[in-house]
Amino acid sequence: VCLCFRDVPSVDILVWSELPTGAGLGSSAAYAVCLAAALLTACGAISCPLKEGESTARWTEEELNLINSWAFQGERVIHGNPSGVDNAVGTWGICWGTVKERGKEMSLVASRVPTLRILLTNTKVPRSTKVLVAGVKEKMLKFPAIMNPVLDSIDAISQECQSVLEAMPANPSPEYYPVLEELFDINQHHLNVIGVGHPSLDRLCRVTASHGLHSKLTGAGGGGCGITLLRPDTSPLAVEAAKRDLCACGFECRETNIGAPGVTLHSSSSLNAEVLHALSES
Repeated sequence: VCLCFRDVPSVDILVWSELPTGAGLGSSAAYAVCLAAALLTACGAISCPLKEGESTARWTEEELNLINSWAFQGERVIHGNPSGVDNAVGTWGICWGTVKERGKEMSLVASRVPTLRILLTNTKVPRSTKVLVAGVKEKMLKFPAIMNPVLDSIDAISQECQSVLEAMPANPSPEYYPVLEELFDINQHHLNVIGVGHPSLDRLCRVTASHGLHSKLTGAGGGGCGITLLRPDTSPLAVEAAKRDLCACGFECRETNIGAPGVTLHSSSSLNAEVLHALSES
């Protein structure tokens, strides 16, 4: 497709990432989105939106759609039959929103929702998304009368969670957090039922529960990462105690927020020193 626009010479591509791979954080989708954006820009299929003097810039919605469609093809190469959600989030940067299906591809419709504090824990247990997805499909074919209602319930949990998140900005009441915590718990149980849980994730949930916190897996499951919801009034002592106990299990954890702007073109002057150092080492 690129050759229809402009010939591109042979190139070496250096990838540098802070995201651990195979941990359920969408590292493959981030890679596919960035690669698609870079190559589409290089061959002239989309514009180079960065103007002189600007540190960052983003593409038009039409161009983002093209980036997303090619990133989805990259995800198919890596995972076989991905949902398309990860590459859509990587493209548009909407972490909570309405997922709309376009054929077998996904895009996200922005919703005004709050930034959530989470504890992100990497169990360091490797897993294959492709294998996990195939396992769920096999179980669905074997027990359709059992599995389909569970999947319908997971969908209902997602819709309920979306409704809560959309209501929070207009009325930032603490009463929403217990609802989200309960949805976390129900969702985690359902994910175990469909076969994407793991003893390491069960241990993560038990450890955080002992500190009054609620967790669930993120990504494909089977190990990888879990997220723990932190209320605005969660005691720093409780967070530090949970982190200490999780690290004692051999896990890695950090406190962070859910939220990102999506694929962005950066000038070299806007990159932090660590990234510049990694690039200079190539």
